[in-house]
Amino acid sequence: MSQEYTVPGEIVETETTEVPEPGAVTIVVPTFNESANVRQLLHQITEAVPARLPCEVVFVDDSTDDTPEVIEKAAQDCPFPVTVLHREEPVGGLGGAVVEGMKAATSDWIVVMDGDCQHPPSLVPDLVATGERANAGLVVASRYIKGGSRAGLAGSYRVFVSRGATWLTKALFPRRLHGISDPMSGFFAIRRSAVTAEVLQPLGYKILLELAVRSRPRTVTEVPFVFQDRFAGESKSTAQEGFRFLRHLAGLRTASPVARMVGFGLIGLTGFLPNLVGLWALTELGMHYVPAEILANQLGVAWNFLLIEHLLFRERRRHRRWWDRAGRFALLANADLVLRIPLIALFVHQFHLGVLSATALALVTTFVLRFAGTEALVYLPRRVREKPARDGRTARRAV
Repeated sequence: MSQEYTVPGEIVETETTEVPEPGAVTIVVPTFNESANVRQLLHQITEAVPARLPCEVVFVDDSTDDTPEVIEKAAQDCPFPVTVLHREEPVGGLGGAVVEGMKAATSDWIVVMDGDCQHPPSLVPDLVATGERANAGLVVASRYIKGGSRAGLAGSYRVFVSRGATWLTKALFPRRLHGISDPMSGFFAIRRSAVTAEVLQPLGYKILLELAVRSRPRTVTEVPFVFQDRFAGESKSTAQEGFRFLRHLAGLRTASPVARMVGFGLIGLTGFLPNLVGLWALTELGMHYVPAEILANQLGVAWNFLLIEHLLFRERRRHRRWWDRAGRFALLANADLVLRIPLIALFVHQFHLGVLSATALALVTTFVLRFAGTEALVYLPRRVREKPARDGRTARRAV
């Protein structure tokens, strides 16, 4: 059961949530405790957008303050439909909120912007017009092309972080981000037909990067914009968000099977360090090298498991409980040792390879088998269960 606000003070219980009438553009605004900003934002949208372009505004709210109530009151003065989708569980962070807003959009064009007034609503019609003229699927508002500015970034530290993140993402995805000078921008327009929400797996606040890498439209263009000062409150950028961003980058970069295999091999190489340290410590304590090697190998297995969990298969961890995944991974890793010796003997005696060649071939063979086994037996892709489009959300039609 959802709640639909039709007129102030009157609540009608409905089984399905109605959406605003289609407009030329749907403005999606993810919010988290932005009660001091949303009234000003709606005022700016009212002043700049409806006279040039019919619009609707969809707020997707993860707030713990009174932001939804403030939006509801401010929307009474707006000449366009305003909807608030409040999420009790903020899955995917700001990026997840944007995806929810895209699913609720009814217009051909969707413009995504922040709720802190740092993205000027006066640019919304220009974003859509540019997309129409260029027949583009995605139009990015960029701070880094002629006419743009990052003036609203407070302090040299944030400027450094922003530029560093931009450089890193463009270095990791040169082809996917070709023609996008500001992949960290949170201000862009995209055709609704160009969005495949089912393939998106957002984590944190860089939803443009997610869209460009997983579901990039064929034609992309940019318009310059001046990043404004925050109207009120403080930035939500924290060290924790920075770590989430790095995890997101790792997940995007290892999305293909080949990339995952390379990452799997590199992580496996790092596992030699804890293995050798453990072997040295155990033998120094007087343990025989055979049981010491067996125990030390478990340290490498644990190390590899932790890195693989967080860097390669983060999206698939819910398929099994952690102890089930850990047990299966340990069995596969130790089976590698048991299988390698018979393989070496087979290659030497049946195929007449030298010992070194046989050992190298056995290592490659068991590595491929271990990777395939890890994917198939430990991290099977989760089955997607069909749910109602707005299950778990409270929808409020403000006006």
